[in-house]
Order: sequence, then C-alpha cells, then structure tokens
Amino acid sequence: MPQIEAMSVVASPAPVEQSRNQTEVFAVHGADPEVLAYAMAKYSRSALSMRDSLREISNQRAEQFLNTFYFQYGHRSIADLAHLAFAIERLSLLAAIVLVDEQRWDGQERSTRYQNFRKSGWYMPDFGTDQASAALFRENIEALFGAYHEVAEGALESLKGSVARPAQMKPETYERTLRARAFDVARYLLPLATNTSLGQIVNARTLETQVSRLLSSPFAEIRQLGESLRSAATGAAWNVQGDELANLQQEIAALDPALGERAAMLLTREVRTAPTLVKYAAPNEYEMATRRELRQAAVDLIGNAPIEAVPAVDLIEGDESLEVELATTLLYGACHYSYRQIRRHVAALNEVRRNDIIALGTRHRGRHDELLREFSAGKALKFDILMDIGGFRDMHRHRRCVQVLQGFTSAHGFDLPEGLKEAGLEARYTEAMQSAHAAFAKLAESAAPQHQSSADYLLPLGTRNRALFKMDFAEAVYISELRSQPQGHFSYRRIAWEMYEAVRKQHPALAQYFRVTDVNEPVDLLKR
Repeated sequence: MPQIEAMSVVASPAPVEQSRNQTEVFAVHGADPEVLAYAMAKYSRSALSMRDSLREISNQRAEQFLNTFYFQYGHRSIADLAHLAFAIERLSLLAAIVLVDEQRWDGQERSTRYQNFRKSGWYMPDFGTDQASAALFRENIEALFGAYHEVAEGALESLKGSVARPAQMKPETYERTLRARAFDVARYLLPLATNTSLGQIVNARTLETQVSRLLSSPFAEIRQLGESLRSAATGAAWNVQGDELANLQQEIAALDPALGERAAMLLTREVRTAPTLVKYAAPNEYEMATRRELRQAAVDLIGNAPIEAVPAVDLIEGDESLEVELATTLLYGACHYSYRQIRRHVAALNEVRRNDIIALGTRHRGRHDELLREFSAGKALKFDILMDIGGFRDMHRHRRCVQVLQGFTSAHGFDLPEGLKEAGLEARYTEAMQSAHAAFAKLAESAAPQHQSSADYLLPLGTRNRALFKMDFAEAVYISELRSQPQGHFSYRRIAWEMYEAVRKQHPALAQYFRVTDVNEPVDLLKR
C-alpha cells in the first residue's frame, strides 16, 4: 500500500493554484539606481515580487550583492539595469566627441546650429613653462572666434537680403530662423577647444567602460573628465528637490524634533547613484597598449606614403575575406589613410603577416576586456566617409552602426560651407581656416612632446576628418532618409545623398526602397 500511495502521488500531483489576477504592470520611482538594479537582478534568483524585493533591500545589501556577482563573477549585465543621468558642463567640443563615442549612449548636447557660441568660452590646455606655445594657441583661438562672429553676422545680413519675410511670419521668428541658417555656415570656424555642455543618460555598465576609456586618453582634459564622471557617480548626486525637501524637514523638526529626525532620514539623505559599479574603473591597459602597437604597425606597412584621393563617401565592396576586413579595420583607426588604400596593402600580405596584425588586437586583452570595436566585422555595407567635423558630429549619433574614428588631422584640408560665396565671405573664411591649420602644424611640431596633442584643439569644425561606418541595409536606408531631409544641415544632407547614390550604383534593384530627399532641389530657408 505505501508503494501504491506513493505512485498515486507522483501520477496525480496537487493542482497548482492559478493566479486570480491579470498581469500587473507598474512604474517604479524613488529607488536608488543600484538598489533598483539589484531588485531586478533578483528576478533570476528569487520568486519575490519587485515590491517585496525593494522593501527588503538596503544600500548595504545591494553593495554586497554587486561586489560578489558583478566584480567577482563578472555578471556585467546587472549594471545594464542601473541608469544614471549626468550633466556635463564646460567641456570642449573635442572632449565631447570622445565622451559620446559609445555605442550604448543617450544624450543631448548644446547645438552649434541654433546657439551663438561666441561667448561660450574655450578650453585652454596646460602648456607648463612653454609660454610660446601657449601664446600661439591663445592668439589663434581668439582669431577663430573673431572670424566666427564676422561670418555669422555677414551670413545673416546676406540671407536677409536674399530671403524676404512672408507677411504672416513674425519678425522675431524670421530673424531667429535666418540666424540659425547663418550659424550653419559660421560653425565651421568654431575650434575644437570651444566649450559646450551636454546631458547623458547611460547605464552603469556603459558608464564604467566610458570612464575607463576616458582615463586612457592622451588628452589631459579627457582624463580629468573621466575622473569627474567617476566622482559624480560615486559621490552625492544633486537632488532637484533638495532645497524644498530640506525646508520641509526643518518645518517638521520645528513642530516635532523627533519626527524631524525621522523625516531627515528620508527627505535629506544623500543619494549616490553608482557607489559600487564604477568605483574600480581604471585606465584600460589593453586599449592603450594595443593602440600604440597598431600605430606602429600602420607605419611599418604603409610608411609615409601620400594619402590617395577617394570619394567623400566610398562604399566598400563586400568581396573581401573576414581576415582582410579585420586587419584593415584595426589599422584604419591608427592612421589617416582611406580604408581602400589600407586594404590594398593588407591584401598584398601573406597569411602569416595578416594574422599577425589581427593578433595585435588581442595580445594585451585582459580577462574582463571586451574586444576592441574594430573587431565588429561582417556588416554588409561599409562606408568610408570623409567630411567636416561639424557634420560628422550629427552622423556620429547613429549608434546602430559600427563607427571607427580616425584621429584629428589637417591632412585632408577643410570644407567650404554653402552660402559663403553669395555673402562675399569666402576669402575671409579661407584665410581663417588656413591660418588655423598652419598654427596647428606649427604647434604640433614645436611644442614639448607632452603638449603636442594640444594642437588638435586648434582645428576648426570645418576641418575634414575620416570615419568608417559599418551597417546593415536597414540602417543605410534610415540614415539616408533622415539626414537628407530639407531641414537638415547641408553638410550631412550631401553625405546622406551620396550614401544613397553609392548603394544605388552597386545595388540598383534596391534603390526603390529608399525614400530620400534630393539634395539638389532648392530648400525653403525659412523652414527648419
């Protein structure tokens, strides 16, 4: 009988009680980011509801959990659950470009298309005792801002003379719209030293890699930015309601001191957004050592060969091997040559030498290091794009594609914005750009080795730079359609159109799926 009873228990288990409620969905507010990340991670380790988890979790318990599972076991996905908001103010445009160069990043920056940057100030590198370099730098920055103001005002007056105000448009709207069009032209003269501000919302995992990458930079400003981000994450956050909450706590304490003490624990406590998840962020030795070796490998392979001319938008055919693509891409970010020129040299190598270049990309990789971005290979469409830095910054926002950026240089010259000739400003603009590029070359050669990178801050946004964009077909359609729209800046509109044209020529049957705007058609300058 006992055996029969046991068999009947196995064959007929007690019915599981079905939920009497429908699916429950609720928003969560008020939990510290790391505590919330711990609570969400507990779904995989506990049957507790989110409400119960948050009620029982303390900051101390969250820190203990993260120290174990994040740092010891390497469960980095936990940090994806902690999202943090930062305001980053008075950083240079150069630093902003480096800061936002993350594939998982959300944020907004002060726009050079809609705001006057003349009074924003600029970053002054520390030249130590090299007063001659400091004076050269300051003189040329001030000259660029002077030219920026002249071109902005001159372009505005030219637009007013050629674009009539519609009767139904208010004068202030007319003025504001045309001034924004004038900034589209003048921004080409803003140096990379120009101060800007931005806000970002990132998860803690992105923040950790971002801080590590910034700490690895050759630029002192960017290394300091990494330190500041880490301090902001591990230190007390600014509370938007802080003053009001402190006043409320004082009013409560005046009525009831004991209740005031309890209120202080809730109303005026310090919140540290990520005291655990980024505290160990440090310079990335893997990246720094690998970048150095790749720069030398590029020199060994190509030497000082002249930079060959290629189209501004060069769509690379997809008939290369994965090994050739990997080796070419690794070298691409280490020099100023086009993808096509580098690939020709790589393809001529024997298998052993080509594999040696690929091995450089992994030689210094640590246990928890992700592979360099250059290893994101295999995308069907590869666009090698040469364009002005200002326009590139808009293209830089497209994070569904893989982007490999080259360093700043004057080797590719500069672009001429539309409207200069009509405003009679081409000579003034060209003079300012040439002077800035000459000062860049002089500073890079004459400054002490530890200060030579400071020359990059002198380069204006009109300077051409190269970047590689790898993407799938859907992203090529998206970028071409979005960036070719008439309200966009004429620089990236042209690039978006040429991306479409390049695909159309190589894959004519697919052109019908693009809904692009022909950039050769006239644009209503009063529509933004």
